[in-house]
Amino acid sequence: MILLSANNLGHAFAGKTLFESLKLGLSDGEKVGLIGPNGVGKSTLFKILSKKINPIKGDVVWSKGLKLGYLEQTPTFANNISILDAILEKSSDPDMDMGTAYSLLSKLDLIQFGESFLVKELSGGWQKRVALARELVIQPDVLFMDEPTNHLDVTSILWLEEFIEQSAFTFFIITHDQLFLERTCNKFIDLDPKNPDFILVHEGDYASYIENKEMLLQGQLQREKSLSNVLRRETEWLRRGAQARQTKQKGRIQRAEELKGEVGTLSDKNRSKKLDFEFGTQNRSPNKLVEIQSVTKGYNNKNLFENLDLIISQKTRLAIMGENGCGKSTLIKILTGQLEPDTGIVKITPGVKILSFEQNRETLNQNLSLLKNICPDGDYVYFQNKYIHVQSYLDQFLFARSQNDLPVGKLSGGEQARLRIAQLMLQEGNLLILDEPTNDLDRGSLEVLQDSLKNFNGAVVLVTHDRFFMDQVATQIISFTPKDLQIDDKKVYPLETFSDYFQWEQWYEQELKKMSSKVNSKGVATANNSDSSKINSSPNIKLSFKEKYELEKMESFILELEEKLKSLQNEIQLPEVTSNIKIMGEKCSLISELEIKIETSYKRWADLEARDKS
Repeated sequence: MILLSANNLGHAFAGKTLFESLKLGLSDGEKVGLIGPNGVGKSTLFKILSKKINPIKGDVVWSKGLKLGYLEQTPTFANNISILDAILEKSSDPDMDMGTAYSLLSKLDLIQFGESFLVKELSGGWQKRVALARELVIQPDVLFMDEPTNHLDVTSILWLEEFIEQSAFTFFIITHDQLFLERTCNKFIDLDPKNPDFILVHEGDYASYIENKEMLLQGQLQREKSLSNVLRRETEWLRRGAQARQTKQKGRIQRAEELKGEVGTLSDKNRSKKLDFEFGTQNRSPNKLVEIQSVTKGYNNKNLFENLDLIISQKTRLAIMGENGCGKSTLIKILTGQLEPDTGIVKITPGVKILSFEQNRETLNQNLSLLKNICPDGDYVYFQNKYIHVQSYLDQFLFARSQNDLPVGKLSGGEQARLRIAQLMLQEGNLLILDEPTNDLDRGSLEVLQDSLKNFNGAVVLVTHDRFFMDQVATQIISFTPKDLQIDDKKVYPLETFSDYFQWEQWYEQELKKMSSKVNSKGVATANNSDSSKINSSPNIKLSFKEKYELEKMESFILELEEKLKSLQNEIQLPEVTSNIKIMGEKCSLISELEIKIETSYKRWADLEARDKS
């Protein structure tokens, strides 16, 4: 069933044509990835298809009664709104949707904050989850997702991948995360001025899309060469002064003009404008930049990490992984000397110069123009030991001259990321700290950034949600223990070390299986040391007759709960359930309630047994 179709769409921004004559459709159950370079109009196309703006040309036809959801790249919320109210913000019947909202609170792990917790107090990643719940509660037929992985930690992205894979409704996704595209999408729409009519539609996996795109570009190059040869021969014939009185000769002249136009068009499409990222390095750089010895750091009577030993050398390529709020930023601040550890020693070698790419690009002045952000005064910048004109410098980052006077706030996310990199490259350093540098960058920009970091003659410490990028750049990964692998939130969990991302993912899956087996075993309660200590602290309280009866029935009671849980888990895999988000939400809510009840019952069982033995 076709849900929407667009015909001859055209749009422009600030005098620049983004696309024209676009034709595309979206069918029920498709999971579509929208791909293309920064600034070609992907978000604009999203807004047109989701009825947020009207196109300058063409039209879109939506099926009758089609419900659309739109997860923005940077969600916005009313001031002082609670999590529950934010989730129900777009609901036409909040009372009717309350059950679904609570189910989503549980499913998206937002229940830990409480329904009345203010959204503005959440981190960007958790706000993204609230925004996702806000769209899902209206049960959309099509969910548009603009850069859904931005600000999400890796475990959240893994959850989102599984959620999309198991959901029956239609997704339309903008993302540059290659692994996410490979795992979630079955169709790709490539928006690029290099494509014929701006668009390439490919059904299949991401790898075959890449092959298809490469074949298209190579074919266009070959056609340009072939037509250029024909045009050269025709031009030579005309220059020999052949008479143009005959119809045949007039036809050849007309054909030559047509060839000239086609060759010109192909030449424009095939012209490659390459980014040039090259970070400046200090001439003299010590081999050992930072050394951490037995460092411990914590907040609110809980340690984030303890007794950490780490050396950052000139060739270090380190990625730090962990969930939002786990302590990644704290570790980076200790590494760079911005924060003192509770215990231990941090040695930063004298002369080490640190360059930082901030996740939210705070260094950019959103109100100043692009040009003034790079060169506040004059017309020249000092780059790699020489002065060059600011426009020549900006050309390296593919900024059009028409963008010079645009306020930075009007630039796309990818363009802002390139601008922040351009600022950093005007400085020299030997330790690069990159906090989510990949957000919004297109595939071409990511490839250039990868190469520049590999060739950088200094150390790189990286935090990124882009797992492919991490795997390409980092030679060592430090990971905080994910919350779903933790039993006692008061315990300090070790920082695990891995050689690449896929080694971490394999470890994570294995640990989840171990955790699952613990939850389903009788010994789970005794594994919770905090509860055990409470049990053992009051051994003299004897069991009442009623409690003894409760203890005798506890095992069969828990087994019955686990059978119900297993049955519900099987039910949510059924097509008739996955295709109905309301039923799916109700089932997930019941599963969450059962899991809590089972965990509570195990703790109660351990309590009763401990007192019975005393």
